[in-house]
Amino acid sequence: SSSPQGSLLYLDALGAAFPRALARRGTALLHWSPGCGRAPAGWPLPSLYCTPAAAAALPSRAAALRLQLLFALRQRALHVLEAGLAAELHDALLALRTEWPRLAQELELGRLSPQPGLPEGVRDQLQALLSPDAARAAELRAECARGFEGIVLRLWPQLEVVVVRRMHCTEWLYCDSLRQADCQGLPFYCPFYQAAGALLGVNLWPAKPVPRFLLCPDWAFCEFLPRPASKEPRTVLLDELWEGREYGLVVTAQPGEYRCRTGEVLKVTGFHKQCPVVEPVRRESQTLSVRGESIPEEQFCQSLCRTLRVWPGARLIDYVCVESSLLGDSSGPCAPHYEVFMELQGLRDLSEGQRYKLDQCLQEDFPIYKSFRFKGSIGPLRLHLVRPRTFTQLREALGSPMPMPRVLHKQQLLQLLQGSIIS
Repeated sequence: SSSPQGSLLYLDALGAAFPRALARRGTALLHWSPGCGRAPAGWPLPSLYCTPAAAAALPSRAAALRLQLLFALRQRALHVLEAGLAAELHDALLALRTEWPRLAQELELGRLSPQPGLPEGVRDQLQALLSPDAARAAELRAECARGFEGIVLRLWPQLEVVVVRRMHCTEWLYCDSLRQADCQGLPFYCPFYQAAGALLGVNLWPAKPVPRFLLCPDWAFCEFLPRPASKEPRTVLLDELWEGREYGLVVTAQPGEYRCRTGEVLKVTGFHKQCPVVEPVRRESQTLSVRGESIPEEQFCQSLCRTLRVWPGARLIDYVCVESSLLGDSSGPCAPHYEVFMELQGLRDLSEGQRYKLDQCLQEDFPIYKSFRFKGSIGPLRLHLVRPRTFTQLREALGSPMPMPRVLHKQQLLQLLQGSIIS
């Protein structure tokens, strides 16, 4: 099946690029899989992992990541830090910034402190794996007291690589943040490409900064819709792809299943032994459109980042968009528009001029959006700042480990954001 083949190819590529990466108990896993211990990337070699599987299956995302972080901190000689999603690594290291005094105390005493989301039976099971380590606790206190820039390599000086199983589309936001601060000096490796619940490709080039995936023909049946779409679209197969072109992905994961349009768009960057090598470029399901204007998520993000450059001292932590139709009557008597919720570092308020700058950048980058704005068919964009950690709570509320949506379609998630607005 695709799963063992993919994991074995990953282990082979990882070991070739980073020779010490396959050391026993040299990998820490930070991944939430509620209700089931989902197999880690290197599951054919379970001796790789120093983090207990029971921690990943907790019902609380925050509790799962915190406990996995604690067990990772016990192991100073880590070579690989593995996360299911870049956002999970981001949130675990965010917890380190506020929880380190309590984590150090737990390391020193070898005893778990009570915490929400940790059932008593699992707590006893994990407690049995701990033992006091005063020296490691002192090291944690000393390094955290120095600050958090480059903290990962200071806590785990033998670390060679950060492995993130899914890292495409706007997950780069978290990776860039980690590279610039906590994970300075470390390469990131994304080994797998998955869509519609199926493993479709593997990244055989760990040292390359941009993930590229070899599509394996016998793991699932894949069809491709050329982009831009024609009036009468016709799917093509693996042997009909052209280098440099973009395609929408259609998957039949198992024999007898329905074909599924995944909403993912891939760019063919080359071929390896006649099999296509692809780079995911966008998720069509995350397109903004209130009048048919269709602004893709990665291009909206580029406009947002361009706007940030004229806001002195601002650094983007996270963002999400909502189409005004989801707000119902609360949006008031106005034309359809976008509402953007952002968490910023370095700014706690924005002037009206600063808020308008994002709408202005969108008009400059998307002529069709500018046309609708000029005619009044689309109203001005509304921008809201939310309090710190709002997006960590949002990821918990999603209920399952999935890439961060950039366009929300659920009312209860919108209500969480509206309750966190500070400006």
